[in-house]
Amino acid sequence: MVVSSVVTPNLNEARRIVAIGGGHGLGRVMSALSFMRSRLTGIVTTTDNGGSTGRIRTEFGGIAWGDLRNCLNQIITTPTTASELFEYRFSGEGELAGHNLGNLMLTALENIKVRPLEGVNLIRELLHVEPFIIPMSEKPAQLAAELHNGEMIIGEVSIDNLQAIPQKLSIEPVVPATPEAVAAIEQADIILLGPGSFFTSILPPLLLVEIKAAIAKSQAIKIFIDNLGAEHSPSAQLDLVARVNWVNCYLGKSVIDGVITGTEMTLAEQFRQEHCVLSRKLNADDVSYRHDRTLLSHALEDVIEAVKIKQKRHSHIHYSEFDF
Repeated sequence: MVVSSVVTPNLNEARRIVAIGGGHGLGRVMSALSFMRSRLTGIVTTTDNGGSTGRIRTEFGGIAWGDLRNCLNQIITTPTTASELFEYRFSGEGELAGHNLGNLMLTALENIKVRPLEGVNLIRELLHVEPFIIPMSEKPAQLAAELHNGEMIIGEVSIDNLQAIPQKLSIEPVVPATPEAVAAIEQADIILLGPGSFFTSILPPLLLVEIKAAIAKSQAIKIFIDNLGAEHSPSAQLDLVARVNWVNCYLGKSVIDGVITGTEMTLAEQFRQEHCVLSRKLNADDVSYRHDRTLLSHALEDVIEAVKIKQKRHSHIHYSEFDF
């Protein structure tokens, strides 16, 4: 698969862009912005406990490798033997059935005491991936949810299967953020959140003290990218405004400057005054619930331009949202 490069002024002039999330959503963003090369950094959620990743964590411990592997592979525009080997998944009914070779390779590196970030960098070199991929933490931890009755639910799989929205999320145990992830946020001109599973991909990095503080302090333009399809988890009960409010709540202040959504919707005037909202068709032709890389890149360019124009205006002037 060959992905066309889209070089646009606001994006290409940025010194560093940081995208935060996990799974297919973050991988799609990283792929769309791969023309940024080493100026692009993905900070990846590492709390997954399902599938091959979950089986490996149960047996060997360690962080979740699946989302890191996924992001690395999605950035590759022209598949090679090395990339196909890294993404190879065993079939059959034996102990290896369902396991991804890339997950096993990264686990092996961790087991021989290679620092997780260094292991990722070794794979980046093997696959000729220029953008940086950084685990949110190099210490193993689980996502936890506290329900309204006080019950604690541990693990992403269990949280995704909840029927009701949890009262709050946390990381168990408390672990430090990867220092390079914090440094990347501090150096960023643009910070992107989403798309992806809201509770289990986007929010976990924001639960780490160092990442939360770095984002809250950053003067970078911050964009929330909404999903195109409905989630199969309790977060599907949250509308766009509620999801942005959850992000702001966990960061301790209102930080989101712009919002990209693929759905036309009625939004409160106050929300539109506080955020530059861009609504347009962003669906890929092959998979309708995935973002088209070119359309997403152009959408980011446009919403960033709108945020810049808004920021140039005096703070006391009432802002009316651009009509996209």
